[in-house]
Amino acid sequence: MEAIVLLLNSQPFITLFLVIGIGYAVGRINIGGFSLGIGAVLFVGLAFGAFAPESAPPGLLGLIGLILFLYGIGIQYGKHFFAGLVSSFGIKANLLSAVAVIVGCAVALILGRLMGFSNDFGAGMFAGSLTSTASLQAAIDATSNQDPAVGYAVAYPFGVFGPMLFFYLTFQMFKPKVVAPSPKRLTTGELRVGDRGLGGKTIAQVLEKAPDDLKLLMIKRDGVNMLPDADLVLKDDDLLSVAGYPETIGEVNLADSEDVRSDRRHLDYVRVFVSKEKFVGMKLTELEIPPGVEAEIIHVRRGDIDLISKPDLLIEYGDQLGVLIESGKRESVSLFFGDSVNAESQYSFVSMGLGMALGGLIGLIPIPIPGVGMVKLGLAGGVLIISLILGYFGRLGPFNWNMPPVANVILRNFGLTLFLAGVGISSGAPFIENIAGAGLSLFAAAIIEVAVVVLTIILVGYFILKMSFDDLLGIASGATGNPAILAYGNQLTPTGKPDICYAMIFPGVGTVLKIILVQIMVAMASGGTLPPG
Repeated sequence: MEAIVLLLNSQPFITLFLVIGIGYAVGRINIGGFSLGIGAVLFVGLAFGAFAPESAPPGLLGLIGLILFLYGIGIQYGKHFFAGLVSSFGIKANLLSAVAVIVGCAVALILGRLMGFSNDFGAGMFAGSLTSTASLQAAIDATSNQDPAVGYAVAYPFGVFGPMLFFYLTFQMFKPKVVAPSPKRLTTGELRVGDRGLGGKTIAQVLEKAPDDLKLLMIKRDGVNMLPDADLVLKDDDLLSVAGYPETIGEVNLADSEDVRSDRRHLDYVRVFVSKEKFVGMKLTELEIPPGVEAEIIHVRRGDIDLISKPDLLIEYGDQLGVLIESGKRESVSLFFGDSVNAESQYSFVSMGLGMALGGLIGLIPIPIPGVGMVKLGLAGGVLIISLILGYFGRLGPFNWNMPPVANVILRNFGLTLFLAGVGISSGAPFIENIAGAGLSLFAAAIIEVAVVVLTIILVGYFILKMSFDDLLGIASGATGNPAILAYGNQLTPTGKPDICYAMIFPGVGTVLKIILVQIMVAMASGGTLPPG
């Protein structure tokens, strides 16, 4: 046994990846429908850290992992975040989570008085139960001692496990109907102009009254397929080929015929990957088809989803464009867009490096809060804020901030895994040391704290505000903060909504508000405001 401990302590690299491998294996264990998923990496790390306390990897490694995760979240959901700030749903979600976290802060203060621990320990317990490393750092800076770190270490494990437990219990109690979205596929249909009374009208006039998610592909006239021209006047014998989602095709009652699409003598269909960086982040209307080639982009395949081609649709790495083109011109379009499947793995590390560096600088800027003093977002908070802004814009001048979906998922998952493993190993020994004696009070307070915040969001949101359960899991994940909680919410309700709501909540309520609240807690203990620096 001593030899194993010596090996683990002397080889943090081996320990780290043992924790990752075993953690993922444990996360797959399903007991009564409950499994920890990626969150198991944290708890395996706690066990290894308690067993071999000197095996913790450098703290910078875990911080890099957290930042990789947050950067990927920001880049992917930047548009959703800013849309949420002005939408009625986003405002409601942020208010709900803010109220829950503020109530949680008040509960932490009350529990400190009832259980006999100081606000310094209480601030750490508050930060740990809501898994906010940025808040912990703010509390340590404000107190100038390590008492908050003790409260954080005791509370943190339940801060991760507790929300997962309450997610599972409420899911089993409420039995919400959660349907994972099926991949959206386009289908095609045809109609004869004379049968719909469209003869004598131009293409532009017909499209004005057509559903938004219906795309006119081509017109067949006198046996010849043609690309649609807005000024073309339709004849009764013309055949129109259109594309749309199945429900739209059914609503307008179109025949599903291959007559037009199977004739490739005049127009051909080709799919090409967008693998040239200069096109990424551009709108479809900004794409210039190669000179001398008549072509029409009819849809965009992104991952498992088919998107109707609309003028303001932004091109992303790895998109496949469905193009109608003159017969014999396939090669020219393929060369023009690049058409390499490697696009899914390409990414501008220049943009990523500059974006993260800028986020780190933003996190160092002191922010004055009246009555509290100066607060900072920290590296993680700064990177998240900048990545959300960059994700919103997508492209700024020569810099393209977009990221291929596959690369984004891999980056986020790897970063999250590093963070959880590192935090688990480094927290194992402090948790064991502090859980006995006074630590039991802090641990009990953490259980109450997590229950108050999570259940306030879920119960008020579900029964009073009538919000969907998967949205509420994302809101609660953003309020409690740890990415493992979000991962479990996605596992329980695989609709994609938890990710979006997490991105809306985590920067403001999940980071900035908590930083402010812990410093208010410390200020209340000292009987005044914090010093300006």
